[in-house]
Amino acid sequence: MKIHKGFDSFKKLSKAVVTTGTFDGVHLGHKKILNSLINIGKSTNSETVLVTFFPHPRIVLFPDQELKLINTMNENLQLYKKYNIDHLVLQPFNKEFSRITSLEYIRDFLFKKIGLKDLVIGFDHHFGRNREGSLLNLKEYAELYEFNIHKINPLNINNISISSSKIRNAIQLGDISLANDYLGYMFHISGIVSKGKGLGRTLGFPTANIKIHNQNKILPKQGVYAVSIFYNNHKYNGMLNIGTNPTFDNKTLSIEVNIFEFNQNIYGESITIEFVSRIRSEKKFKSVDDLKYQLSIDKIASLNILN
Repeated sequence: MKIHKGFDSFKKLSKAVVTTGTFDGVHLGHKKILNSLINIGKSTNSETVLVTFFPHPRIVLFPDQELKLINTMNENLQLYKKYNIDHLVLQPFNKEFSRITSLEYIRDFLFKKIGLKDLVIGFDHHFGRNREGSLLNLKEYAELYEFNIHKINPLNINNISISSSKIRNAIQLGDISLANDYLGYMFHISGIVSKGKGLGRTLGFPTANIKIHNQNKILPKQGVYAVSIFYNNHKYNGMLNIGTNPTFDNKTLSIEVNIFEFNQNIYGESITIEFVSRIRSEKKFKSVDDLKYQLSIDKIASLNILN
């Protein structure tokens, strides 16, 4: 997959099958679109092109909303690489670019710069200034610029269509199992291990305090989770707490993971954590002994889930 930093760095193709969007999470609904892109490319002997944007348009247009994303751009890139896509256009998104009309986007970018012959698009996709572009507009543009439209219907699970917003909502509610079902893989975070207050070690459950790489990354609802930890090409079982440690009257949100059967100094190291299942909500215990007892139960529950 060739990565192009914007339309200006792209050399026009003779025949291109294109899809365009933000693809936050690269979930199973996106997988359906990307597989269609590849299959159409093969059947028409065309090169496949995925056009996406950075930063996410909503972050630029609505900064006060504090949109949290399922994946960072680097995480999405790793998922794109699993498909046999020929070209990825990573277009910088700013307010100036947001003022481009749907006609200008199709004509001046996808048609003139990419070489659009086939457009693969989700059933509800909108594009251009103020999201004015729709399938109705596309039919008019397709006649003008002689390209084919391939509308991809939604992917449904239990009669519910998958979308990035539904996955973000599930993560924020702590419904990790549902989010993972919609994603088609385990929701994960990556970060640097930093020194915390050492409370876990005094309880017999030493924890690694995680500082997230990207502040736009969405975090699950506060609570305790069964997790898989990836460090130095090895996978470990563990349990993770997102919260404020109310038993110790802390106020600051922290992410702390207890890695089972692990005794290495990894301060300053980067690790990745996959969320498998939510075990319980965070709560304030009457005593430290009550907390230690609950942690031992949490570990058993985590092992049962992970094994």
